[in-house]
Amino acid sequence: MIRLLSLIIIASLAGCASTPPARQPAPGKLEPAPATIAGNHKPGGYYLDDGPGDNPPANIDAIPDAVPKIETLHKYANRPYVALGQEYSPSTTATSYQEQGLASWYGRRFNGKRTASGETYDMYGMTAAHRTLPIPSYARVKSLASGKSVIVRINDRGPFHSKRIIDLSYTAAHKLGISQGGSGMVEVTAITPAEISQGKDLNAKSTGIFLQLGSFGSRENAEKLLAQATTKLNKASAALVIMNKADRYRVALGPYNDDDSAKSAAHEIETRMNLKPIRVVLE
Repeated sequence: MIRLLSLIIIASLAGCASTPPARQPAPGKLEPAPATIAGNHKPGGYYLDDGPGDNPPANIDAIPDAVPKIETLHKYANRPYVALGQEYSPSTTATSYQEQGLASWYGRRFNGKRTASGETYDMYGMTAAHRTLPIPSYARVKSLASGKSVIVRINDRGPFHSKRIIDLSYTAAHKLGISQGGSGMVEVTAITPAEISQGKDLNAKSTGIFLQLGSFGSRENAEKLLAQATTKLNKASAALVIMNKADRYRVALGPYNDDDSAKSAAHEIETRMNLKPIRVVLE
């Protein structure tokens, strides 16, 4: 009987991701895991009947990363649950998280199916499944082999394979360079609401060297670039700011007190963001 029950539980995890049940669990009883694809992975690769799509976009590398923003947490997808006998308690607060481990990915077999958030899975979007990060939330995933990094939106649960820490969309895995091998070692870092909203207007009395990343007619677009820069740049010696002048919103990093520091930061911006900043001196 116990063996039969185990087989039934495992079989229930073999389906695609779907919305967790709306009912409240009985007192003291955890919800079963949201139906997920994570339990089906072949060690070291993607599913036998899964893989890349037949007609992928012309330039997958040009698909933009997810843009972090503060969102209301899903009503049901963040409840404690049990999967394969293991209890999980998803985070429902803005806490820091960083972990290194194996990343896998899922593709055409689940494209168009429902994720744990109830959203439709798009293998060409920049999303991912995680066991405990809030749904929805954002994370930076860095390949330890290539050094490449992407930003994904967490909207699904899994993987429940003990050696894996995150399940990526096909596009995210492709951009990291791990899609062909099926898996790869990564570092996953949560992007907290505090980091997303840390942009601030530059004080009118500020002086020094600033590196302008972009100029926009709307503050919303400036905030989007600032959010992207927040996840990709080392800001230990300076801060990201918004310079508001003449109805233009300029995203900049600074201030720097000497040319050497500014040049070093400019090189980092070019390397990590693939853009050439404009040097601005305020006196």
